[in-house]
Amino acid sequence: MSDINELKVTGKLADNERIKGESNFLRGTIAEDLNDGLTGGFTSDNFQLIRFHGMYQQDDRDIRAERSKQKLEPLHTMMLRARLPGGIITPQQWLGIDKFAGEHTMFGSIRLTTRQTFQFHGVLKRNLKLMHQTLHDMGIDSIATAGDVNRNVLCTSNPVESELHAEAYDWAKKISEHLLPRTKAYAEIWLDGEKQVSTEEPILGSNYLPRKFKTTVAIPPLNDVDVHANDMNFVAIADNGKLVGFNVLVGGGLAMTHGDTATFPRKADDFGFIPVENTLAVAEAIVTTQRDLGNRVNRKNAKTKYTLERVGVDVFKAEVERRAGVTFEASRPYEFTERGDRFGWVEGIDGKHHLTLFIENGRILDFPNKPLKTGMAKIAEIHQGDFRMTANQNLVIAGVPAEQKDQIEQLAREHGLIDDGVSLQRKASMACVALPTCPLAMAEAERMLPEFVTDIEGMLEKHGVGDDSIITRVTGCPNGCGRAMLAEIGLVGKGPGKYNLHLGGNHDGTRIPRMYRENISDAEIRQEIDTLIGRWAKEREGDERFGDFVVRTGIVRAVVDSARDFHDNA
Repeated sequence: MSDINELKVTGKLADNERIKGESNFLRGTIAEDLNDGLTGGFTSDNFQLIRFHGMYQQDDRDIRAERSKQKLEPLHTMMLRARLPGGIITPQQWLGIDKFAGEHTMFGSIRLTTRQTFQFHGVLKRNLKLMHQTLHDMGIDSIATAGDVNRNVLCTSNPVESELHAEAYDWAKKISEHLLPRTKAYAEIWLDGEKQVSTEEPILGSNYLPRKFKTTVAIPPLNDVDVHANDMNFVAIADNGKLVGFNVLVGGGLAMTHGDTATFPRKADDFGFIPVENTLAVAEAIVTTQRDLGNRVNRKNAKTKYTLERVGVDVFKAEVERRAGVTFEASRPYEFTERGDRFGWVEGIDGKHHLTLFIENGRILDFPNKPLKTGMAKIAEIHQGDFRMTANQNLVIAGVPAEQKDQIEQLAREHGLIDDGVSLQRKASMACVALPTCPLAMAEAERMLPEFVTDIEGMLEKHGVGDDSIITRVTGCPNGCGRAMLAEIGLVGKGPGKYNLHLGGNHDGTRIPRMYRENISDAEIRQEIDTLIGRWAKEREGDERFGDFVVRTGIVRAVVDSARDFHDNA
């Protein structure tokens, strides 16, 4: 292949590269900012650097204008995202995060995310050290859950094939640990650890990665982690129930920029099969190849998917093989036949029982007549297994012995954690947080979704397909957190009350939807969807899914090659 240096993008580096390079391995002046009582936020470069420590600075945009009138700065708070590879947490840890959320956050809620972890929202600067130290005492941290690093590693929340899940989950933890930053900045700043001189980051490099990097471990036939939304994916291949290796998929990602046709969502490419013992070497080689070849000039084109498009899949793959000392074998057969989560009780092959709860928008709080947070705490007080957060904002109470099933189900029902009236459509719908706290949000998502789903439920009933569902996702901006670019109906925020409407993703999560209407209002979206559901009900072939129907009938053309045709709406 060509000299690797010839494949790098040249030009003036993005300012984030300066920030990282001058940060003294992610320390910056964060510690000094913590002692600045004149502002509730972080200044200058620290605003970006705290992301590498798992936090985003936010403010309540609902009251921003009023505070400005009062000559006050925005009400700055922090959002923290925890690092929980595979989303597994003990009941004791749950009680600890429940207590902190109730006592030291402005909203009091625990937010389950699409990255299979939890977030605290509304933490004041004065409580940040307490937050990190509280989590540390429970065996939890937030290292590298944001910023230009490998983020929280997802793993299929498969409670049935318990032995295979345990093996896959173990690899998710190993990958997460192997790819963590080596700097001790986190411990120094938040845990009052002894200061150490950092001199190298052997995997991530002194300037870390060009852009965020996301990894999953998936267990077919369940694609609950949406492998095509991620930079690096390990699809488990089993032989007689034993994990023998992984098919490795590289270069997926859903973020884009409105109006920039050089950005687009993209499916991951299948590089081939590796034996399980080569997993860490290949993971490291993929990350370092992206580290060295990724675009550090234009952050909008810095993700792995754009690197593959620029240098070519074969070139990138060959470099990974060279660095890992591994040759990819032909991919082993597998098939994704399910997506989303398996709700209700299932029994694992180990005889333990697992209850998956639907948590709308992942928001665990005591709502009127639905005290979800109290209910989860009461379950945690008696549960002997673990909890598993899913990549779809739901929660699994796992490892329940048969004799405790009735007690846990009763608690869940009493507190609104089980509602037999929740439709398949609601369970198939998801949104990012968006307004009022996300600084990137252009439109509502979490707050608009419940009513929007109610309207879709009514349309399905009206047209006689009430027992069906359509995978529906809403994001407040084009950054992809709600994974709308793998939905059958995907709404992407464009402005207050305005969205781009995308159609044509499939049930398996292996097809990108295409934009059908641009910058239209809530009312227009509802009218369009009502008309389309009416056609689907009358013209579908057999049990044809909505996303397949709109493609087959030419309502939208399938996206085959994102770089070439995602923006081609002719």
